[in-house]
Amino acid sequence: MKISEKTLRMVVPLGLIIAVILSNIGSFIGDGMRLERLRGSVLRLHIIANSDSEEDQRLKLCVRDALLANEEEIFGEAGSLAEAELAAEEKLPEIVRIAEETLRAEGCRDSVRAEIADVEFDERTYGDITMPAGTYRALRVTIGEAKGHNWWCVMYPPLCIPAACGVTDDKDAEDVYFSRSELDILRKPKKYRVRFALWDKMRSWFRR
Repeated sequence: MKISEKTLRMVVPLGLIIAVILSNIGSFIGDGMRLERLRGSVLRLHIIANSDSEEDQRLKLCVRDALLANEEEIFGEAGSLAEAELAAEEKLPEIVRIAEETLRAEGCRDSVRAEIADVEFDERTYGDITMPAGTYRALRVTIGEAKGHNWWCVMYPPLCIPAACGVTDDKDAEDVYFSRSELDILRKPKKYRVRFALWDKMRSWFRR
């Protein structure tokens, strides 16, 4: 059976693509597993403002600063994501109190709600790190009608530290809490963006 030149032009590149995929399957799976471990080891802080007005956005940052200033009180000596979640869950009334007292001091009467939830995030960059897109556990704090832009950071491990002019990332904590391969993911997002999108797509197929 004679194979046409047109068929060869189609088959040969396809074969090369398959060969490349097979030769890198171990690396692909390894990166995917590191991504899952990363997602399963952090608790993100997610604060949603009442609205996008300049004042409501300012108040959102006031709440952020107050919560970060009380981070040790909230988490205590948590040594894992599970312990951090449990500590935050127990302190939800205290978290609401801190946030509402902060708003009241600024003349705002908006209510605050706090919960631990699974939250879907787009890829987000903060300081020198970029958290890949995906579902993460998060301490979600909503102010008023929660129709404004949000602010996020990684609250556990404690990567967000208050600074004189806002908040910065704690590079020492990054080195302590994350492995070298995880730091590579966090600091070189372009290197992993396509393969992580493929990994998530593949996982969604198997979950059907």
